[in-house]
Amino acid sequence: MTSIRVLSIFGTRPEAVKMAPVIRELEAAKEIDSRVCVTAQHRQMLDQVLDLFQIQPDIDLNLMRPNQSLSELTAQILEGLDPVLADERPDWVLVQGDTTTVMAASLASFYRGILVGHVEAGLRTGDKRQPFPEELNRRIAAVTADLHFAPTQLSRENLLNEGIPDGRILVTGNPDIDALKLVAGKPAPAQVEKWLKDWGVAGGQKRLVLITAHRRENFGEPIKQICQAIKALAERYQDSLQLVYPVHLNPNIQEPVNKLLSNVPGVTLLPPLEYLSLVHLMKASTLILTDSGGIQEEATGLGKPALVLREKTERPEGITAGVLKLVGTDAERIVKETAHLLDDNAAYDAMAHAENPFGDGHAAQRIVKGILDFRN
Repeated sequence: MTSIRVLSIFGTRPEAVKMAPVIRELEAAKEIDSRVCVTAQHRQMLDQVLDLFQIQPDIDLNLMRPNQSLSELTAQILEGLDPVLADERPDWVLVQGDTTTVMAASLASFYRGILVGHVEAGLRTGDKRQPFPEELNRRIAAVTADLHFAPTQLSRENLLNEGIPDGRILVTGNPDIDALKLVAGKPAPAQVEKWLKDWGVAGGQKRLVLITAHRRENFGEPIKQICQAIKALAERYQDSLQLVYPVHLNPNIQEPVNKLLSNVPGVTLLPPLEYLSLVHLMKASTLILTDSGGIQEEATGLGKPALVLREKTERPEGITAGVLKLVGTDAERIVKETAHLLDDNAAYDAMAHAENPFGDGHAAQRIVKGILDFRN
């Protein structure tokens, strides 16, 4: 029997996290010849996940450059991938999510006549500029894809509404939950345990609020508003709350966050965390404030209420389930909604015990089976 060659292409930490369980299943399938190509769109943060999941890329394009524009990155990925696709000659290219790597890799594969499988397909906000550029990236990937691995029934309905044939859509759950279950069971790093002890979280003296905010649409005034909210919360709960913010490397985030929060008591700014540490901080948190897509799912998987620092989300299932709440970036509203959950036990418990709509930890198995069962 001729094996099916599958080339998984990704470039950022979130992609690597969600593809790791899929790659594990691909490698375990006797009928599949699994290959991995990374663009290294985010070099340092990507490498942390490769190490954690023991993934050794077969091809590393190493395309990260300081302050490169989206146009420059897109051009580099297209030019870098084309000879790889010509040399590897895969039967399938697998991409995940909505990054520039996903958009460019799916387009390059289409040009070469290679089948494309899109993991985490069908997420939509309905606004091509929110989130930017991710909403457009995933729509382009949908047009080029031959098989759509939708994480939820709502994602499937989005694709059907765009004219994707039902037979090309498979509802799998999100492999982010697969990865989360694998990592959450590992021991916490010693550094995380020390932090929790030093902050008074481990002993129960303080509650932990974890913040992540880095999206392009939050550059400028929105990130300043978020910082003002963090400062106000620190002052309001100065003896009972520890606010922890791992700060993205992008200077559009680094500069305002450090300027506004670096000397605020009760606020700890950390460098970007490797995934294992991040998961264990999420586990220790009472509440999460985030503009991240993946953390919306991971918070849900861990039973942690999350306030979403965005105007729109492509994961409305979490809103409907009651574990996520959109609060935008207005400082006053962020403080009000956070305080409500911190002060009202019934409101908190309602969010913390909501059902997880994003998966059961077996998405990767369904994705690989979908490839094996595919008939063009």
